Amino acid sequence: MTATTEELFELDCESRYDYFLDKAAEERELWILVNEDQQFLKIYVEDEDMEYLPVWPNAECASRYQSGSDQTLTPNAVSLPEFFKKWVPGLKGDDLDVGVFPADDGIVWIINPDELKSDLEEVLSNAF
Repeated sequence: MTATTEELFELDCESRYDYFLDKAAEERELWILVNEDQQFLKIYVEDEDMEYLPVWPNAECASRYQSGSDQTLTPNAVSLPEFFKKWVPGLKGDDLDVGVFPADDGIVWIINPDELKSDLEEVLSNAF
């Protein structure tokens, strides 16, 4: 699927999740946002009393999302091997979920790190 960033942001939540899985598996990386101190963006959802790490399929989508932020955030790539080995255990230890491809509609696919890893591994195994 070749789509512009704007078209991707117009997809529904499930379609964005599917696109993310395919793109992350293809590129072998995902994207987060970090501040000047290299601290990654976490989003707190007051109604649910939970925090999550937002991730995107590419730098352009991450940049577009952060354009409304009041802080300076920069897209940062995380390789899938690093995500699996370091990030998944760290997120679990910090009791953080992952918010896959949040967009303007305010709806985001929230998933625990182990489930995301499993979904990504499944897409990777089907790629061969």
